[in-house]
Amino acid sequence: MHGSSDPTHIAIQARNVTLSLGQTNILKGVDLSIRRGESLGILGPSGSGKSSLMAILSGLERASAGEVRVADIDYGPLDEDGLARARRGRIGIVLQSFHLLPTMTAIENVAVPLELAGARDAFARAAAELEAVGLGRRLHHYPAQLSGGEQQRVAIARAVAPGPEILFADEPTGNLDGVTSGAIINLIFARQAANGATLVIITHDPALAERCSRIVEMRDGLIVAERQT
Repeated sequence: MHGSSDPTHIAIQARNVTLSLGQTNILKGVDLSIRRGESLGILGPSGSGKSSLMAILSGLERASAGEVRVADIDYGPLDEDGLARARRGRIGIVLQSFHLLPTMTAIENVAVPLELAGARDAFARAAAELEAVGLGRRLHHYPAQLSGGEQQRVAIARAVAPGPEILFADEPTGNLDGVTSGAIINLIFARQAANGATLVIITHDPALAERCSRIVEMRDGLIVAERQT
């Protein structure tokens, strides 16, 4: 746990985080510290709370209680707009469903979010990132013209193009076959390494979690085990 007590080495700090929806307690007091540059697998069955925890750590969802500090920003006082500003450029997210805009080409799907964030060289950066994920010849294809694996590569390029400090991947191979899944996971780790980012992978697959440098296991809204790989 080298450097874990030094706040400058911490990318994500969660203390006693709870999430309640109505009468249902989804997260029941989660403590988690993630170091800068670390790859962490959050492993657990469906319903364990792992995706809810990712939503809170990535700023997509507000915690009901507890402290969340990500990329040196305290999420506590932020409203939804504040959380969106905190995410922008700092946090990249890859989901199981690719969420590409069907009316935009691959390069537009990557470049337009960059443009909206104020990047002047958005299309050049998008082209370079799509080249890096092996889609240099697919820049002007629409999502419907791409395979599932290719669509996920576009989604990865979109998440990584802004150069985020932290990359979240929630069941990133859930819609893909085994061979494609392996290539996509290799790609996520390669892009993490190229950017020096912190990587958090949410998965129910122990083999995928083992690719990370540390694993935490969740059950019933709590972290029940933790180990280095």
